[in-house]
This record gives sequence, C-alpha cells and structure tokens, in this order.
Amino acid sequence: MARFFYKGRTARGEAVENTVEANSEDELASHLMNSGITPIAISPAKVAPKTVSFKRQLGLGKPKTEELILFAKQMSTLFKAGIPITRAMNSLAQTTHNEYLKEILEHSIKQLEAGQPLSKGLGKYPEVFPAVFLSVMKVGESTGRLDDAFEQLSFYLERDKMIKDKIKEATRYPTFVLVFLAAAFVALNIFVIPKFAGVFTKMSLELPIYTKILLATSNLFANYWPWILVSVALLVIGFRQYISTDSGHFLFDKAKFKIPYIGEIIRKATLARFCRAFALTQQAGVPLVQALNLVANAVGNIFVADRVNSMRSGVERGDNLTNTATATGLFTPLVLQMIAVGEETGQVDEMLIKVAEFYEDEVNYEIKFLSAQIEPALILAIAGMVLVMALGIFMPMWDLIGKMQ
Repeated sequence: MARFFYKGRTARGEAVENTVEANSEDELASHLMNSGITPIAISPAKVAPKTVSFKRQLGLGKPKTEELILFAKQMSTLFKAGIPITRAMNSLAQTTHNEYLKEILEHSIKQLEAGQPLSKGLGKYPEVFPAVFLSVMKVGESTGRLDDAFEQLSFYLERDKMIKDKIKEATRYPTFVLVFLAAAFVALNIFVIPKFAGVFTKMSLELPIYTKILLATSNLFANYWPWILVSVALLVIGFRQYISTDSGHFLFDKAKFKIPYIGEIIRKATLARFCRAFALTQQAGVPLVQALNLVANAVGNIFVADRVNSMRSGVERGDNLTNTATATGLFTPLVLQMIAVGEETGQVDEMLIKVAEFYEDEVNYEIKFLSAQIEPALILAIAGMVLVMALGIFMPMWDLIGKMQ
C-alpha cells in the first residue's frame, strides 16, 4: 500500500487534510466520499525516512500486558457507552503513558479517518498485538459487536497473564537460590580458599579428600578464570544460536516439558493457554480451521504449535476435533472426553473454557506442591555445600591442633 496526502471538505464545509495509506487514489477517494468527506486534491505523500530510537531497536518500550488489558477494557466500556470509535481512540491516545502505544493509536486513528477498519491499523504492529487478538477484532467488526470482542480479549489477556505470573512465581525462588549458591561457590574458591592454601602447603600432613578437592577447584578458578569466563560465554552464545534455529527451538520447547517438577507445570500452563485462546476464537465465530491456525501461533511453544497444526490438518481431512486431539498425545482422557461432549452438544467453546479452568487449577496445585518439595531440597543443597567447605578447611586444622597437643 502507498501513502497519499489529501485535502477535502466535510459536509459542514470544514477543511480537512491528512496523510493515509491506500492501494490507489481512486480507492482513497471512494473511502473519503463514503465517510462524508469531499476530496479536493489527492497526491502521493512524500515519505520521510523514519528514525527508530535505539530503545525501540532493542525491543524495549513495548506496551506491557497490563496496558493491553487496560486498553481492551477501556475500548469495551467506551463502545458500550455509545462513544464513536474515533473519539474513543483519541481519548485513549491522549491519556496513555506509553509512547509506543500512543504512536499505535494515533496511526490507527489516521487509518480510521481514511475509512480503514481498526484491525487493519493495529495489524501494522504484530509485535504488540498477536494474531488471535486481531482475528477476534475482525469478527467483532464484521458483526458490529466490537464491545463484546474487546471484553472477551481483556478477559483472555488477564487469564493468560495470570498463568505466566504463576510460572514465574514457581521458578523465581529456586533460580535465586541456585544463582546465590553458584556466586558463593565462586567467591569462596577465588578469595577464601587461596588464603588457607598457603597454610596447608606448609603442613606435613596428609590432607583429606575434601581439602584436596577444594584446593584443586580453587586453583582452577584462580589461575584459569579468564578461560572459564570465555568458555561460559561461548556456551551461552552457542546455545542461543542453536535455539534460534527451527529445529533447535522445537527441541528446546519439547525439552521444557521434561524438566523435573517444572516441566509438568509448563505443559499444563501451555495447554491452558491453548484452550483459552481456542475458546475465544470459537466464541467470536472464527471458522475451526482458521481458529486452529491462529491458536498455533498464539500458544508460545513450537512443539505444541506443531501438534495443533496436526489437529488442523486432521480437521481439513474431515476428521473430528476429538480424534485429532487424541492423536496429539497432549491431552488427558478427561479433557478429551469434555471436548467430545462439546462437539456432541455444539458447545465446544464452553467445554474448552472448563478445560482451561481445569488446567489452571492444576497449575495452582502443582506450584504449591513444588514450593513444598523444593524448599527442603534447596536447604539440603546449601547444607551440603557448607559441610564440604567446613570439612575441607577445618579438618586439616583439627589434625594440626591434635599433633601440637
């Protein structure tokens, strides 16, 4: 699409001018006439080079999920109050504190003034609005129920954010403890143990195995720390490069489900997200095949997306949803039975919501169970590290004191 600059007059005779996108001058003129603007002049717009801030290039400054939830709720409320869409968008653009979101809203307002639908303006920013979000909006525009569409989207985003927060909550504490243990281990080997190494070498004692291990690791860290840092950096870079490939990303997403304790939580949270998104598309009236394609891009896991695409292929061949879901091997028998009931009663969306709630309850239970199990394990790990350090350092001291006595 090209950008055009136009001048025109409204039905009241007011002069207006703007720069918008359109396929051709004739199409723009037709849109202007349909929106009550009589075009006077239309010409190709001069495109100035768009400068992108360094912050934007790093992917920073994007609207947070909370801001998208607030945006969807405000739009739903304004539509239900009978506020015109352009006026509603202008109001939100003036009150938002996120510069990126403000830019998006202002661009969408220009598209609306040129006769383009709202979903088309927001669709220019796929990094902010996922495919499911835009698809539900398109259905709302076609049915004239954008208020309901935004209400459904706000609820979906809230539940999706809740699941993500639960996973972060489950992994935050063990991650912090493990990082602290690693930092303490490195600090002891570089700064503490070398102080004792000089004393131990002057002793005519047979050092215990714990002390030998500590001295060996301390020597490794003290003398070869630049090589260790380079090796760790290369491993991290290599891993990131590997998971950036299609095959690496697929295997990494698949391996997430096999992590002890955490993997089952991630699997159930991902399936809850799938069921929520799928139910949302069904409530909005999106065709089944198109809905599966959209949801596959929205689950955030390539392994699950591959299974969802296999469901779509099965549906395209004429198979029912229950059989294709069974073939994936992702769902429990209870969930498959609920999907089958939904197909028989024509209430797949309601059954999927129940399935999502079932998985969300399971995630909450697994997180509580994980917290109860992992805390004793971490305490034992800390105690083991302290014990090895104490035995390695103090056992030679005790032997020396015994000989002196």
